[in-house]
Amino acid sequence: MADVENKYPQNTAGKFYVDDQCIDCDLCRETAPANFTRDDDGGHSYVYKQAENDEEQRLCEEAMAGCPVEAIGADGE
Repeated sequence: MADVENKYPQNTAGKFYVDDQCIDCDLCRETAPANFTRDDDGGHSYVYKQAENDEEQRLCEEAMAGCPVEAIGADGE
């Protein structure tokens, strides 16, 4: 389960975030490309835009459910 204390600093403030368990598998970026992107230097994903509508919310939740290492959280600030 993702830990808000270990979230990457690149994450945009809000509900969703990616923490340091990310293995850069690309699933979240493929599932919700409007919200997740890659830090090329760090080799991990992060939330660059919080969900702004029902569809983006659904896709972020789908990415979170599909994350193989549970690096996506939904209890951010």
